[in-house]
Amino acid sequence: MKKYDAVLFDLDGTLLPLDQDFFIKQYFKALCKSLAPHGYQPDELIAGVWAGTNAMIGNDGARTNKEAFRSGFSEACGRRVLDDERYFDEFYDDGFLTLRRFTSPSDKPAGLINELVRRGVPAVIASQPIFPMTAQLRRMEWAGLSPDGFALITAYENSRFCKPDPGYYKDIAKQIGADPSRCLMVGNDTGDDGPATRAGMDVFILTDCLINRKNEDLSVYPHGPMDRMIEYVLENT
Repeated sequence: MKKYDAVLFDLDGTLLPLDQDFFIKQYFKALCKSLAPHGYQPDELIAGVWAGTNAMIGNDGARTNKEAFRSGFSEACGRRVLDDERYFDEFYDDGFLTLRRFTSPSDKPAGLINELVRRGVPAVIASQPIFPMTAQLRRMEWAGLSPDGFALITAYENSRFCKPDPGYYKDIAKQIGADPSRCLMVGNDTGDDGPATRAGMDVFILTDCLINRKNEDLSVYPHGPMDRMIEYVLENT
């Protein structure tokens, strides 16, 4: 049986159960409410954030995702957004926290990570790096996860690619000093997490909050609910 040297975990819908589409809608509502006093209209703000997000998703590694986001966002909304970054930072310390109620945390992921730490197996938060580190840490906290248990947490500050680009997964392997063929990616989105195979990794698809927009055949991956995922990871590390 194959033994993995490192395990990568998606966050939203994987270690932190939630309905991603619903969560994103609530995220934009909270962001618009937080930025309204500073002169941002909802339509303008949402369009700008999507412009920045698309710039990150199309990032080719030449710059960090944060740099790509700032470029796309400022092109859409004007350079004032660069001067107003403190307001966005404040959002993640305030309004963003209200989104916790739209998640359904389980204590099982924390137990799994603790066991991997005990075994000396590096674990990575391989969440789509379109958020700042603050937002990643907030959602990890909601899931009962300590950052101390992870070899790497991807965020827009330390990433130069996004899912589903295989470069994202290759870059993680490089950062933690692992052979991609000895890594397992665990996620709930066949479109975003499945492409880790193109970087040479194996993939486990968690089905509890499954996203399978193209109705891919799940039989090509090991897959199952939370308990089966935990069992599979522990069997193979």
